[in-house]
Amino acid sequence: MSYFFYLLQYQLLKHLQIEKNWVFTVILSCKEPKVIEIDSKELLNNLKELSDDSFEGRLFSSEAGKRARKNIVENFKNAGLQPINGSYEDEFSTTLREKQRQLFFPIKKKPLDDYSNVPDTTVVGGNAFGMLNGETSKDIVITAHFDHLGIRDGKIYNGADENASGTVALYTIAKYFRNKPTKHNLVFVAVDGEEVGSVGADYFLKNYTNKNNIVLNINLAMISHSDYDPELFVSGLYHYPELRDPLEDIHTDKILLLFGHDDPNNKEQADWTFSSDHRVFYRNKIPHLYFGVPDHKDYHRSTDTYATINEEFYIEAVKIIIQAIENLDQHFIDD
Repeated sequence: MSYFFYLLQYQLLKHLQIEKNWVFTVILSCKEPKVIEIDSKELLNNLKELSDDSFEGRLFSSEAGKRARKNIVENFKNAGLQPINGSYEDEFSTTLREKQRQLFFPIKKKPLDDYSNVPDTTVVGGNAFGMLNGETSKDIVITAHFDHLGIRDGKIYNGADENASGTVALYTIAKYFRNKPTKHNLVFVAVDGEEVGSVGADYFLKNYTNKNNIVLNINLAMISHSDYDPELFVSGLYHYPELRDPLEDIHTDKILLLFGHDDPNNKEQADWTFSSDHRVFYRNKIPHLYFGVPDHKDYHRSTDTYATINEEFYIEAVKIIIQAIENLDQHFIDD
């Protein structure tokens, strides 16, 4: 049986499950998949690099995290991105208190139950960004957080899937579009501080001078790891059903693209509306779409390394996201 017909059978099975309250949609088409040409080897090598031990798990505000940000800036420049307001990065500070401070920057003595003996600490992080100019003044902002959990109990938490995968996908997406002008400006932001509450995304949006012209946020987090069925979710259509059509026009025979994880009334699925940096855009009434996979056995563990990602799945996921950007770019012009 061909892989295509396996997926077709899977699609029919999923729709039959709707009566059991499995409220999501599988996207599959009989049309030929669109040919998306990317440098797959470079994509994988970039993921190996950012999830390497040398970046020590990219802890927010750490020296290793800063080195990771500098590495991202160089990759953004190499991808042809232009600076925003004359710069490719911006630092910010935030204060961590009580339990949050103890989780990321623990004091040596045992904390009290109410953390009253844990002093506040102010730390500095920074975002990396760049853009490709479009034909209008409107923006599509593509985000991925690069910070992770650092070193804990002597183990490096490299965060290959979560979220080096989303971050280095930005380079490949930028290179794809640099010679294919879009209607909208494409703004690429590698945000810091997601693990401590999306402080980098919040800082970016509060200080972005073209905020009122953002039509969409596309957030990428955990797009390289599928243990069983090759499933990639896009979350957000419960809130923005008008974005369904351009996503249904994506054609692939290698991955199951599913809609879901966004309905607060669906008790069968976790609601991802507030699960990552797209929550900042949602709270600011800016439409978002979030591409990712469910939590897996290596999520937030030291085993989330390059060795545990699925290379072919990752390559195809990036191609699907590129198709989504192309379709959505046209959708907002036609709308």
